[in-house]
Amino acid sequence: MKKTGLFYGTTTGKTKKIAELIKKEFGKTPIEIFDIKNIKPEDLLKYDNLIFGTSAWGIGDMQDDWEALIDDIVDLDLSGKKIALFGLGDQKEYPESFADGLGTLYCRLPNKENIVGSFPIEGYKYYYSTAEKDGKFVGLVIDNDNQAELNPQRIKKWTTGVKKEFA
Repeated sequence: MKKTGLFYGTTTGKTKKIAELIKKEFGKTPIEIFDIKNIKPEDLLKYDNLIFGTSAWGIGDMQDDWEALIDDIVDLDLSGKKIALFGLGDQKEYPESFADGLGTLYCRLPNKENIVGSFPIEGYKYYYSTAEKDGKFVGLVIDNDNQAELNPQRIKKWTTGVKKEFA
């Protein structure tokens, strides 16, 4: 069975909670979960499948622990690994940079062909997002501040697709 590692960065704890919900939704599929601040970049190499999660800070910034580690991660050979992404954002407070932390993470990663798990933009109201590419988000987008009631169905829909991509 392919090994999956879920790596998240969190400041307020919201991204950690979403990461835990994603892990739970994967069911019996074993996933190891890590706060990105507690790992070394080479730890990612132990996994066939990777899930990365970040929140958005300011205008387009990833969570601080991702910022501290991303340059070392992009130097790794992640070719051959499937990578799924999720990000948090606030579409009412930051409609001009909604979920841009996710967009920044996506942009910084090499091997775009290995990234799986795009997600529909329908149901969100924002002006602009760097996480949107070709009419879809590059990963699961969660607005915990304004649409928390949609989290379970969005997580379920996304994980169902990602599990197929990871198989």
